[in-house]
Amino acid sequence: MTMKKLIIQIPCFNEAATLPETLAVLPREIPGIDQIEILIIDDGSVDGTAEVARAAGVHHIVRFLRNRGLAAAFTAGLDACLRQGADFIVNTDADNQYEAMDIPRLVAPLLAGTAEVVIGDRRVGTLPNFSSLKRKLQVLGSWVIGQASGLDTPDATSGFRALTREAALRTYVLSGYSYTLETLMQAGARRALVQFVPVSINPQTRPSRLMRSIPEYIRKSGITILRIYTMYRPLRVFLMIGISMILLGTIPGLRFLYLIHVGQRTGHVQSLILAAILIIVGFIVSLIGVVADLLSFNRKLLEELTYRVRRMEIADAANRNGRGSHSDLGPSGKVEAPPESEGGPQP
Repeated sequence: MTMKKLIIQIPCFNEAATLPETLAVLPREIPGIDQIEILIIDDGSVDGTAEVARAAGVHHIVRFLRNRGLAAAFTAGLDACLRQGADFIVNTDADNQYEAMDIPRLVAPLLAGTAEVVIGDRRVGTLPNFSSLKRKLQVLGSWVIGQASGLDTPDATSGFRALTREAALRTYVLSGYSYTLETLMQAGARRALVQFVPVSINPQTRPSRLMRSIPEYIRKSGITILRIYTMYRPLRVFLMIGISMILLGTIPGLRFLYLIHVGQRTGHVQSLILAAILIIVGFIVSLIGVVADLLSFNRKLLEELTYRVRRMEIADAANRNGRGSHSDLGPSGKVEAPPESEGGPQP
């Protein structure tokens, strides 16, 4: 029987104060899992986060020489977990926001084969530590992501999630802001099996670093949703814009024809010019959508090629690790990309 390995990854940025408590409550045994390891991604911390993690006995540490953001840390963590031969990966926060005892609930659908990605549902519409406006924005944002991705999405921004090895291999994060929305849109586009399970959260230990203000959150989240939706649904986006412009162009065009019909044959050429401009631009935008849709097939081919190359590279790295290179999470040294990596002591 094949042994099942789970790696719990935790992106960190200046989390020396909260990390020990987070690590202390992580489960050491889960039914159906033979081996559990912990991996820390130190995103350029300056407070000794890596040293705290090492003292706590984590299995692996990936270090960035400077802060590169949550999305980059999440992606580097997935790559490192895959290189270490993880069959399943759980991502959680370093501030102990999520209840660690719920990790078996995240992993259970993966073990049962009923899901490829499992996300912890915090029931954001009822969270007491969120303001009324923030709760409404979270519910609205989750609904928008659900409509765009084709998934039933009660909590789109939850970072408490579990992935199979296959799902992790097919996850690509291009955004520099966060990974939560983009990976959901990506999973929906490839019709992955995504499941949400209710989870609990702990009392807040510090303010959110992603949501410094509501206007900034709306702006960054809106840009991310629009960019990713356009990437995966280009024909729909451009056709909507193009048809809208064509319909707008018919209004001054019909006005011009009506005025001609009632005998006002002079002085209304502006309506005709405006109608022509809007209709022509609408047709051009629609044609751009057709071209973008054709280009999206090339993107899918490139994604499949990248997946196959990535699978071979990571399988080779995992085989080397199995022969004793336990610390090989990536190229080490002073080069920031790929990140500097180091293996921590065994607990």
